Amino acid sequence: MTILIQGATLPNGTTTDLLVEGGTITETGSGLSSTGATVVDAAGLTALPGLVDLHTHLREPGFEQSETVLTGSRAAAIGGFTSVFAMANTSPVSDTAGVVEQVASLGAEHGYVTVRPIGAVTVGLAGKALSEIGAMAGSRASVRVFSDDGICVSDPLLMRRALEYVKTFDGVIAQHAQDPRLTEGAQMNEGALSSELGLAGWPAVAEESIIARDVLLAQHVGARLHICHLSTAGSVDVIRWAKARGIDVTAEVTPHHLLLTEQLVRGYDSRFKVNPPLRRDEDVLALREALADGTIDIVATDHAPHPLEAKECAWDEAANGMVGLESALSVVQAAVVDTGYLSFEDVARVLSSKPAEIGRLAGYDTAFAVGSHANFTLYDASASREFGVEHLHGKSINSPYLSRTLPGQVIATIHDGYATVLDGELVDAAEVAAQAGAPRG
Repeated sequence: MTILIQGATLPNGTTTDLLVEGGTITETGSGLSSTGATVVDAAGLTALPGLVDLHTHLREPGFEQSETVLTGSRAAAIGGFTSVFAMANTSPVSDTAGVVEQVASLGAEHGYVTVRPIGAVTVGLAGKALSEIGAMAGSRASVRVFSDDGICVSDPLLMRRALEYVKTFDGVIAQHAQDPRLTEGAQMNEGALSSELGLAGWPAVAEESIIARDVLLAQHVGARLHICHLSTAGSVDVIRWAKARGIDVTAEVTPHHLLLTEQLVRGYDSRFKVNPPLRRDEDVLALREALADGTIDIVATDHAPHPLEAKECAWDEAANGMVGLESALSVVQAAVVDTGYLSFEDVARVLSSKPAEIGRLAGYDTAFAVGSHANFTLYDASASREFGVEHLHGKSINSPYLSRTLPGQVIATIHDGYATVLDGELVDAAEVAAQAGAPRG
C-alpha cells in the first residue's frame, strides 16, 4: 500500500507531506506526488507518532464476552493507537510462554495494532510463586513487561525476586500499587465524601506505601520498576523523591485520573467505579503537574471492558473499570493540552515514544524520519463531538464519557505502513488482515 499524506502538521509545528511505501516513510517534504497512491489531505491535522498503550485489557483468552484481541485492537486503532500491551489477567492467565504467544499471534493475525503481551509476575496471579518469567521473555512473544495488574504483588520477598529476575534481560515489573489489607471492601476514595455516601474508603496511603516500598526494592536490586495508574498527590511525591535519588522507576497516569474526580460517585453511576478510584480535585491537579514536569512519564488507558451485567447493577456489586482506548487522545487534550500543561509535542512523548521505550518497543523514537517504519495517526484537534456509544468499537460500552462533549477526532491511523482508519472510520477487517499478511518493505 502506498499512502501520500499531504500537508500534515508534525508535533514540533512544522508542516510536511509524507510518502509511505512498503511499510516505511520513503520521502518527506512539500509538493510530493506518487502515481496510484492513496492520498490523504491532512491540512489542519496534527500528525502524531502511533500511540502506544502500555496498559490494556484485551480479555482474550477466557473473557471474550467483554472483549477480544480483534475488538480491542479495533478500539485501539480508532483511538489512534498502533501498539498496545495486553495485561495478563486472562483465563488461562498469561503466565506461560504458550499463552503469551497465543495473544501475540492473534494480534498479528488481525493486524489493526501490534499486540505485545504482558506476562504475569506470579503463577495464576495468586501471589505465591513466580511465573515462567524466563520462558516468556525467551518466547516468540519476547515479553519484557510483567505485571499482576489488578492484584498487587504484596509479598516484598516475592517482589524482590521478580525484580532480580527481570534485571537479567532488561525487563520491567509493572506494579499495581494497592496494599490489600488497607483496601478490603473498598468502594471509592477514602475521605469526607466516602463517609457522607456511606461507602468503604480506599485510602491514598494504600497506594503510596507500596510505591515507597517498591522503589526502595528497585534501588536495592538495581532493576527497572514501573508504577501502574498512579492516582494520588502523595504518590507523585514518592516518585519525585525516588527519581531524585536516581532510582530506575517510571510511572503512568490514566486519562480518567487526569480529568475525573470522586464527586462523580455521588450519583452511584457504576461507570465511574474504577481501581484505583477517582480521587480529589487536589490529586487531579498534582497528576497534571507531575505529567507536565516529567515526574509521571506516560499516559496509559487501563482500558477495562466489562459486559453490561457487570456494570449495570448496584454500586457495591459492580466491577471496577472503564473502557478508554477510543477516547484517550481526546481526554488527554481536554485535561492537559487545552488547559496548558502539555503541547502536542509533549503528547507524542507521553503517549508514544516514552511508553514504547519502557516496553522496549523499537521504532517510535524516530517516527517521521525517512526510512522509519510508518506508524502514525492524524488528529483533528479543532473538532468537537458528543461522545456516544457509536464512538465505541469494542464489545463493551462502560465508558465514563458517554454524553460528554470531548475535543478532537482521529482522522486516520497508519499501522506498519497500511491504513487501519481512514476519514475517521475503521478500514474493513478483511482488508486490514490482508495488508498485515503482505510482505513489508
